[in-house]
Amino acid sequence: MILLIDAGNSRIKWRLVGENVRASGACTHDAPNDLAVCLETPGITRVLGCNVAGSAKGEALAAIIARRGLALEWISSGAQRCDVHNMYAHPTRLGADRWAALIGARGYHRSRDVLVVMAGTATTLDILSADGRFIGGHILPGVELMRQALNQGTAQLPPTGGRYRSHPRDTADAIVSGCLNAQAGAIERVFRHMDAPRSAVCLLSGGAADEIEPLLDIPFQRIDNLVLDGLHRIARAA
Repeated sequence: MILLIDAGNSRIKWRLVGENVRASGACTHDAPNDLAVCLETPGITRVLGCNVAGSAKGEALAAIIARRGLALEWISSGAQRCDVHNMYAHPTRLGADRWAALIGARGYHRSRDVLVVMAGTATTLDILSADGRFIGGHILPGVELMRQALNQGTAQLPPTGGRYRSHPRDTADAIVSGCLNAQAGAIERVFRHMDAPRSAVCLLSGGAADEIEPLLDIPFQRIDNLVLDGLHRIARAA
């Protein structure tokens, strides 16, 4: 069996796979108890992951896994992998999570352009062509980072509360609605400027996907944990 790990800025997502998915879960970096329990499962032969949480948190995860007699293999981006071709000016500078998500997206669609949206701490919008080329992408603050920026950069705007409304009449609602409209608007704008938007599809993933999904007015599919899907494809290819 293979343990797949997506070490994001906010959470650790993991999936245990054999012939099928055996188990999956998520935990925080401060309390990786579920992951530690998963590592007690007999038969794990490989641990493959991607890390955007920084070297200290990556080393902490590697130490937990080493105590079970296993080595944690971190993937990194490159020029080509699993039929995805990286057109970044410097391919190795692409975030490992974005690279894995693109590889995961390629497993779902091989005949149409795809906008890969990862809505997490940051929101990334990456364009994958029908022939497997990653031709470029955008990065913007995620929903919570937008809210934090408003709170920290002003004297009176609240950091929490509120809900989405089409015509907010409350400050907290106005903040939530503005942040979510900014996310959905960026996604829709990038999508409509793709080379073939009529045949393209958006794949939406990430922790903020629940909030963004109802606002989108473009063809999309909700696919949770695209990064883990990509890691699974990498593991099978190896």
